[in-house]
Amino acid sequence: MEKLSINKLKWIRTLHTKKSRDFEGCYIAEGEKMFHECLRENGSSILLIVCTSEHVDTVIQHTKYNALLASGNEFERISLLKSPQGILVILKKTPQEEKSFNPAISTLVIDTIQDPGNLGTIIRTADWFGIQQIYCSATTVDCYHPRVVQATMGSLFRIKIAYGNLSDFLMQQTLPIYGAMLEGTSCIELKIKKNAILIIGNEGSGISEEISQLIQNPITIPKLGNGESLNASIACGILLSHWKKS
Repeated sequence: MEKLSINKLKWIRTLHTKKSRDFEGCYIAEGEKMFHECLRENGSSILLIVCTSEHVDTVIQHTKYNALLASGNEFERISLLKSPQGILVILKKTPQEEKSFNPAISTLVIDTIQDPGNLGTIIRTADWFGIQQIYCSATTVDCYHPRVVQATMGSLFRIKIAYGNLSDFLMQQTLPIYGAMLEGTSCIELKIKKNAILIIGNEGSGISEEISQLIQNPITIPKLGNGESLNASIACGILLSHWKKS
């Protein structure tokens, strides 16, 4: 197996930034689980595999892919994880367009989620509950951010995700629009339509005022204790649970 060169190491490090990911048209997925998810769900998009000696036996089983061997120190330099797992994959981006969305099926809409871990968990949770498409505001964190990719645990490869102007997107929709709000009908009492649009807002400020005016059915999670607020990804999971069992 060929060794990782300095130039290739520097190039991989550039993919830590959105500007370079957009320019190069590719992104990073880390860890052995993500490696196997890539092979199963997204093999045609694999451009390069990098691993340490501990993972050589795993990687060489897939000789049709270009693979490079890195030392432990080299791998730490290209990894964004606190505890690098010794294997990563560079994949070709497959950006989705709004026009490819199915207007007749349920859509999760994200309004300015900024924490990569939150967005990644939301994508993973949406996949669990059978959501097939997610539309994000242009101000939402990049779904190809390495921490987002890692948090999705492979769900990124199964869900159609697009970015754009939320107002324009929502005004074109015919399905009922629900939004997670502090003031609204309890999710315990309100039965969400089988095919609908559910909006999740920013971690700190919630759904923007402009988007709030397009919501037909405000929905809230009843507060039973003294907590100040819910994490956005947890709130999303609770609402998806109530939606899909109603």
